[in-house]
Amino acid sequence: MAGGRRQAPPREDVLAAAMEMIAERGLEKLTMAALGREVGMSSGHLLYYFRSKDELLLRTLEWSEGRLGAERSRLLARGGPARERLDAYVDLYVPDGHRDPHWTLWLEVWNRSQNADDAARDRQAAIEGAWHRDLVALIAEGTSRGEFRPVDPDRAATRLRALLDGFSIHVAIGLRGTDRDQVLGHVREFVERTLLADT
Repeated sequence: MAGGRRQAPPREDVLAAAMEMIAERGLEKLTMAALGREVGMSSGHLLYYFRSKDELLLRTLEWSEGRLGAERSRLLARGGPARERLDAYVDLYVPDGHRDPHWTLWLEVWNRSQNADDAARDRQAAIEGAWHRDLVALIAEGTSRGEFRPVDPDRAATRLRALLDGFSIHVAIGLRGTDRDQVLGHVREFVERTLLADT
């Protein structure tokens, strides 16, 4: 209706715009006012929906993780050797490079979680739990097929994810001497030494 009130964009559009701003301009440029200009909303309207920047960041992470989770499910469900699917899991996990927007967002949410309430921490744990459960299931499958050594899948997944997190942080912050290809090489070597069955 001409002259009528402008409709607010769907929340998914706002979250997608936030992620795009992080990718293009960096997290420091993502303010409520800047995001509001991007999506045609006032910062007050955004605060009405998200309550705080912390909530906006966590919701954006949940939205981004939902998309990654769907991709991860497709990769893990495609069949074939567990080792190939483990390589695909690792490839999806490790950042594309310095200032990878998804990892930039993760690092900020982790940093802010020091002062987060229990509900926010539970939501963050749920995201991490999905990655962990998928890895445990994959390692258990590889072990049952004889592709992997007889290991405790939960312990093996915990150690592998700790390695992936540490290296991924180095890549995301652009630590010199640690690029994505080097990290993938280190992880392949770790998998070969600790998981692959002797043939």
